[in-house]
Amino acid sequence: MSEESQEDQEAPGAGIPLVFGRLLKRLRVQAGVDRAELGRRTGYSAATITSYEVGRRIPNAKFIRQADEVLGAGEMLADFIGDMEKAQYPAFFQDVAALEKQAVALHVFAVQAVPGLLQTEDYARAVFTMWRPVLSEETIEQRVIARLARQEIFARQPAPTVTFVMEESVLCRQLGGIAVWRGQLEQILLDGQRRNVEMQVMPNDRKEHGALDGPFSLIETRNGRRMAYAEAHKHSRLFTDRSTVREAEEQYSLLRAQALTPTKSLEFVEKLLGET
Repeated sequence: MSEESQEDQEAPGAGIPLVFGRLLKRLRVQAGVDRAELGRRTGYSAATITSYEVGRRIPNAKFIRQADEVLGAGEMLADFIGDMEKAQYPAFFQDVAALEKQAVALHVFAVQAVPGLLQTEDYARAVFTMWRPVLSEETIEQRVIARLARQEIFARQPAPTVTFVMEESVLCRQLGGIAVWRGQLEQILLDGQRRNVEMQVMPNDRKEHGALDGPFSLIETRNGRRMAYAEAHKHSRLFTDRSTVREAEEQYSLLRAQALTPTKSLEFVEKLLGET
C-alpha cells in the first residue's frame, strides 16, 4: 500500500467534510497534482491536504477558493464554502453562527465563561481543551479557528450593535492560567473601546438580578427578525415566537439597568488587571 493510500485509511471524518474531501482528492488526481504540490501552491503542508481529503479537518474559504482555481474545478469546490463554514461549529450552534453573520444587533448575557465573540486565541484553546468528553487536537484547533472567525462581526460594515453583560465571576475566573486570563482581560478592554460595542459587568453583590435562569443571547437580523438563543449542556434552542423573545428582551433590559455602566465596567476590568 502506498504512503498516500495508507494515510487515507487513518481516522476518516464524516458528513459534509468527508464528501468535500473525496471530491478534492478526485479533482487533484485528475489534475495530476500531488498533495505536496497542491500544498505548496495554496500555502499548506501535504499533511494538511491529507487531513482535508479524509475529512479530519475543515478547510477555510481561502483554501477552498485557491484549490478550486489550482485544480480548475469550475466552482465545484467553491460551492461547498457555506456548508464547510457551518460544519466548523458544533451541531447545536451551527444555525446561530449563520444568524450572527446577518445580525444588525447582538446582545449576550454570559455566566460561565467570556463570550466566544470576545475570546482570545489562548483563552478559546483553554476552553476547548477543558471540554469533556475530550476533543481531539485537530477538533480543538478547528473550533478555535471557527471561534476567532466569528469575531469578524466587529469589523463588518455597516457595524452591528453588540452588547455584553457578564457576571463578575466570569471575569474573575482565571481559565487557562494567569497569563491567559490577563491577556483575555486586555482583549476585553480593547473590544470595549469599539464604538459599536458596550461591555457591562453584573457585580456579585447585587441584591436584584433580572435573569437567574441562565445565559442567553438576543439576535436581530437585517430583515427585522428578532430571536432569542439559549444553550445548556451541549443543547440549544432558538426562540422565534414573539412572546418568548419579548420576555428575554425584558430580562436583558433589567440586566443592563442593574449592571455597572459600560464606563464603570471597563474600570472594573482595569482594576482586576492592576491587582495581579
